[in-house]
Amino acid sequence: MHFKISKREFINALSTVSRAVSSTTPLPLLLGIKIDVNEDSICLTGSDADISIKKTIPAASDDYCLTIMDTGSVVIKADIINNIVRKMDADDIEVEVLDGTRTKFSGHSVEQTVSGMNVNDYPVINFDKPETTLSMEPTTLMKIITQTCFATSDKETRPVLTGVNFKANGNKMECVATDSYRLAKKVVELNGDYQFNLTIPARSLREIGKSTNEMTKALDKNEQIEISLNDKKAQFLIGDTLIQTRLIDGTYPETGKLIPTEFKNELVVDARDMLNAIDRASFIRTDGVSIIKLSANQNEVVISSRSQEVGTSIEKIDAISYKGEPLEISFSGRYVFDAIQVLTGSVVKISFSGEMRPFIIQNTDDDTILQLVLPVRTYS
Repeated sequence: MHFKISKREFINALSTVSRAVSSTTPLPLLLGIKIDVNEDSICLTGSDADISIKKTIPAASDDYCLTIMDTGSVVIKADIINNIVRKMDADDIEVEVLDGTRTKFSGHSVEQTVSGMNVNDYPVINFDKPETTLSMEPTTLMKIITQTCFATSDKETRPVLTGVNFKANGNKMECVATDSYRLAKKVVELNGDYQFNLTIPARSLREIGKSTNEMTKALDKNEQIEISLNDKKAQFLIGDTLIQTRLIDGTYPETGKLIPTEFKNELVVDARDMLNAIDRASFIRTDGVSIIKLSANQNEVVISSRSQEVGTSIEKIDAISYKGEPLEISFSGRYVFDAIQVLTGSVVKISFSGEMRPFIIQNTDDDTILQLVLPVRTYS
């Protein structure tokens, strides 16, 4: 194995696949990055068995230098190869396997040699393309990730709630996340007729969301992201980067019944005013949780919090409109803050169906995204 590559391109590729490499895996080979050098490209692979990322760098490009002198494969620990390449003082880096797995990195006046690992011991990762395939704009996928993943559970007691449920019926796809106390739902139109119901780990989706370089290139080239699915795995092809993730086993709860359809009160406010008021009141915490009380009527809207140990916070905010009888409701400040923060509009509508019933937060001009939060019972 022997090739020469632009340092910038090599660093970017290594950084991309390194996101799938875990430092706590019990399999030593998965601490490494697998490098496969073919006649017309090199492929870098990183994996922790749950999520795998493969980056292909074609030899023919006007954007960078890649010269392949000899084909072959090797596995090198991710932290070592990233450290070597990042600190190499050269525009181009030459990589050569000398014998067995001993690999030399050279550039300018620097030459470093490390012991690699046998590629034959690297776990076999099946990158075969699943049968169901759809295309999506990069911006649409990013919205799904940012507007749903935050609402997933971080507790493994119910593994299925640590992922986002993707459910398609015809040309509509619902993406739902919940931790039992809040819920986020994003509805997307598809170019085709599809039927599937699967749950993707939120961690995997967050890693896809970190692919900002790949997303930007896809946008610049007006390329769509190709998503392939079956009942075992999901693949996301973004340019020359393939991100593959396992799915979460288990039946996702039927969340449609949790979403109210009739409302007694409706509050329309400036999103920034609401966020700032919650943020200012959140210094008051009980057992690490900030409980916010909202009091609203036709004349005023008040955001408050209080604790005998810490103090009180009371702030009036201007409502754009309010409908219904006077209302008092308490909720987790972080949950409502998170929900409003991921909405794209400057104005939000909050719909209430009762003081102890879940309430809905939406954009006034975008009905494809819905946030639900359960209220908190307080005793005063």
